[in-house]
Amino acid sequence: MQDRQEQVAQVVVSASQMRDIEGRIFAAGMPVAALMEKVAGLIAVRVQQAEGSRVGILVGPGHNGGDALVVARELHFRGYAVWLYSPFSKLKELTSQHLKYAQSLGIPYYQEFEQLPECDFLIDGLFGFGLERPITDAIALAINQLNQWHKPILSIDIPSGIHTDTGAVLGTAIRANQTFCLGLWKLAFLQDHALEYIGKAELIDFDIPGADVQAVLGDAPKIKRITPRTVKLTLPLPRPPVTHKYKEGHLLLICGSRRYAGGAILTALGARASGVGMLSIAVPESLKPLLISHLPEALIIGCPETETGAIAHLQLPENTDMSSFSAIACGPGLTLDAAPILSEVMQCDRSLILDADALNILAEMGTIPTLQQRPAPTVLTPHTGEFQRLFPHIPQQDRVKAVAEAAVQSGAVVLLKGARTAIANSQGAIWINPESTPALSRGGSGDVLTGLMGGLLAQATTKKIPVEDIVATAAWWHSQAGILAAQERTELGVDAFTLTQYLMKVISNLGNM
Repeated sequence: MQDRQEQVAQVVVSASQMRDIEGRIFAAGMPVAALMEKVAGLIAVRVQQAEGSRVGILVGPGHNGGDALVVARELHFRGYAVWLYSPFSKLKELTSQHLKYAQSLGIPYYQEFEQLPECDFLIDGLFGFGLERPITDAIALAINQLNQWHKPILSIDIPSGIHTDTGAVLGTAIRANQTFCLGLWKLAFLQDHALEYIGKAELIDFDIPGADVQAVLGDAPKIKRITPRTVKLTLPLPRPPVTHKYKEGHLLLICGSRRYAGGAILTALGARASGVGMLSIAVPESLKPLLISHLPEALIIGCPETETGAIAHLQLPENTDMSSFSAIACGPGLTLDAAPILSEVMQCDRSLILDADALNILAEMGTIPTLQQRPAPTVLTPHTGEFQRLFPHIPQQDRVKAVAEAAVQSGAVVLLKGARTAIANSQGAIWINPESTPALSRGGSGDVLTGLMGGLLAQATTKKIPVEDIVATAAWWHSQAGILAAQERTELGVDAFTLTQYLMKVISNLGNM
């Protein structure tokens, strides 16, 4: 049971994949009407948690409209005042039958939006998954008017007007307060620009057989949501009873400048929280006292600096070179004046994370394809702007497709930051972090992620954990710290330094997730 529930929680499907899965269910003998009754019954239970007893039901021409009509019937039997609105002259046969029965029960039916009485909330069953054409004319006008009603809207499966795969708005779309995603998670729920239309998302699991999912997606689905259970396979990183600091990873951070000293500190604090055995931090010589005061346990390496206060070149301790470290993270606070540093670190044979100014320098160098020649894994962690500079020919309308293409082009593990951070490797596997908070939209939050990820990657090198699993784990851990901090301090109270203080609280809570 638990394995099936975890599969449902992880799996993400496209519209065509969902059609194929449903097709297998119907071909096996499940009547469409029976499945509609089951799904609508589950939705009706959830709907009763909404405030109010006067409900407007928006009925579309397809089976999504049929689902809405069954919900309408069930609410009617439970004493709700229910009104139906459907501007369509032709309905699918099963949907038409449900409408006929609803009318026989005395449920009012309107074809003009203006006739719909005042409601406490609305249920959107106009269009389900798979819509491809833009919504226009009278339907578009009605949707825009519904959005302006400022009444809570609960959408069935996906807000009407949202493309199932890309999350794009097809002309116009319902702005739902809550959406009940049916069966399996659709791609749109993990696309940033769809989130303001989806509202709170809840999966309605109607017991799709695992064999049908596997038949369509294969043994290893290419797109997966990061869940607490997947993270528990990595965290906490195992340690034997007898060990020492260098067996638990040695991370080198190359970061900071006189102008951006805070970037070095925040990156280092993120790394500290990872539990990495040994932490070395290369900064301009003038920052060395500042870093020592914040991280007395770390080895602070003061490097010669340019006139602008950037690292001029690395000056590692005696008998130390790049191969002395388990992993290297480079970029936060460097400034573009540290360009020679990037050329140097890209030649090393260690796992390498590039972030912030390291990405901007890489974009200026225009050497993305050469990353495929590195003898060790590379991780790129761009936000939207950095991604555009690195991969100017990859459109970002579909973030999931974009990150996958970037990983293929670069040969790197690419983490595209956002409300739904997407991660891909060059073999085509994709992980998406399904939860985050606007509280992380603060300067320095990304620096914390780089340090945390670097510390985990340094430890994973000795424990044979795949790089992509570590990147996904770090993204989840970072976002959960932001969510927890926002709950306790409000979204406005989560600066990057505060964020670092919540990282360990996430690990303490992990066992209860």
